[in-house]
Amino acid sequence: MKEERQLHTTLDQPAGVKKTSIIGPGLIVAATGVGAGDLVAALVAGTNYGLVFLWAIMIGAILKFVLNEGVGRWHLISGKTILEGWHLMGKWATGYFGVYSVIWGFVYGAAGTASCALAASALFPQLSLTAWAIIHGILGLVLVWSGQYKRFEHVMNILIGIMFITVVGAAILVLPQLGDVMGTAVPALPKGSLIYALGLIGGVGGSLTMASYGYWLEENKWKGSSFLSAVRYDSAVAYFVTALFTISLLVLGAGLLFGTDVTISGEKGLVDFAGILGNELHPAVRYLFLVGFWAASFTSVLGVWNGVPYLFADFIRTVRHQRIPNEELSKSKAYRFYVLWLTFPPMLLHIIGKPVALIIAYGALGAIFMPFLAITLLYLLNKKKYVGAIDRGQKWSNVGLAVSILLFIVLAVNELMNLF
Repeated sequence: MKEERQLHTTLDQPAGVKKTSIIGPGLIVAATGVGAGDLVAALVAGTNYGLVFLWAIMIGAILKFVLNEGVGRWHLISGKTILEGWHLMGKWATGYFGVYSVIWGFVYGAAGTASCALAASALFPQLSLTAWAIIHGILGLVLVWSGQYKRFEHVMNILIGIMFITVVGAAILVLPQLGDVMGTAVPALPKGSLIYALGLIGGVGGSLTMASYGYWLEENKWKGSSFLSAVRYDSAVAYFVTALFTISLLVLGAGLLFGTDVTISGEKGLVDFAGILGNELHPAVRYLFLVGFWAASFTSVLGVWNGVPYLFADFIRTVRHQRIPNEELSKSKAYRFYVLWLTFPPMLLHIIGKPVALIIAYGALGAIFMPFLAITLLYLLNKKKYVGAIDRGQKWSNVGLAVSILLFIVLAVNELMNLF
């Protein structure tokens, strides 16, 4: 009987992994993908449509779970990184990522720190937006430069806790004011809102850093198919929390602004909304929300500063055929070069503004990354020569990936049409 219990434990959960430790890498991926733009989108949805789009947030969380689980499963079953998988598909896939990562890193280095600066400046207006942006970029560099993943993970968990407690806490305070708005919770698709709804689905915790998940699994020593259940649990918890966070923002917009003439526009609108919270509830709630806004912005920056350099370092290792172990990537020259690339060149954009041509190129490349990720995962996870016997759950994964591909292609086409 004792031996049977030991065998059962081994099958359910990898040796040496505590239940509480199976909450970590996925939550970091999801939190990194939730930036100021997602906060704005959810608030605007609540302001314009009440609680109608609860269904869109939940579908978005499910699809991101499928993508995140797919990235993790590829790493565990194939024993290869996602960059190595792309390279197996041809030089076109590796080349696309190389070009995209350089342009994306330059522009995001400015955009991400600018979002942090907006929140920090609202809390402490003594410093300018440019000064706060530079401070956050350098702070991100300092926290990841040594390559100590556990320190990064600890800081991220603290920030995630702050953003969750502050925003969800504010939403709980607003619940009594929902009143008749509760009647809008019936799933529907108001006229002219299809693209908006698809955008809300596509924005629930999704970004380039989803491809970094495998490297964070490596840092946690999660290797081999025995960790599949752990990855699924981890991803499920991560996107459940993300959905709850996004729904809280929907509730805030619906509870305070639905049916009014007030509009939320851009990241500056988050600062304005914090003022509305302060007036409607209590001045302290204004600061509560601004702290949550800052934490959400800085988790995105810090997650990118740590996660995307893994991808770039792996890209350099792959194209140069270098023999650098996965666990040494965070200490490689290529990793540190990309951290510097995220931090210092984008500072110029805070001073001279964002050149139109660069923004167009960034938007065009960025619009097709998520469908690129979904398409490549669908291909790689169904090739027996890479993953061996196809997992029984692959059928449902294929359905989720196929739906994701259709969704992201529609969003990509819409984005490109808006750009050009």
